[in-house]
Amino acid sequence: MTELSRRGFMALGAVGLVSGCQNTVMGNGVGSNGAAQIDARVRETQMYLFNNFPGTKQLASRASGILTMPLVTEAGFGFGGAYGRGVLQIAGTTVDYYSATKASIGFQIGAQQYAHMLFFTTDAALQDFRRSPGWAASADIRYATPDEGGSIGKETTELDPVIAFVFGQQGLMAGATLSGVKYTRIIV
Repeated sequence: MTELSRRGFMALGAVGLVSGCQNTVMGNGVGSNGAAQIDARVRETQMYLFNNFPGTKQLASRASGILTMPLVTEAGFGFGGAYGRGVLQIAGTTVDYYSATKASIGFQIGAQQYAHMLFFTTDAALQDFRRSPGWAASADIRYATPDEGGSIGKETTELDPVIAFVFGQQGLMAGATLSGVKYTRIIV
């Protein structure tokens, strides 16, 4: 009988996790109809957010730009990662497509999916994002919680250059945070 090393066990677990999530990842825009599918998901995500959290509609009307990631899939078993694709809109018009990627290591197990939107409340924050070859979410983001969704638009000031709204979490993994997420412009 052969002993399974820790490295072999981790590799086997990673293969199992990836194969188990194959349908989830394939449903995340990879190998799909590209722009048309992403655009449809963005419309649905925005409609859901604005209907369920009315304050976000006011926030959107005041924002310089909005990055919508309609579906981010995250999985981890010791090593973890997340991936999603979405759009940057200015004044309601799509200007660019972006991917969001995240890698992590540590005590983690499970998988989840969620949506998120970044509201750029100042022109300077939006320009910093657009000029960056790979913008990483950092400490200058203010997280809005779903229970603030009714009033977030009224409370927003220029002291919060980027407001992140994470919602629609489904799965068995603790928390959904954007720390360490890197956004990169893509062509679809």
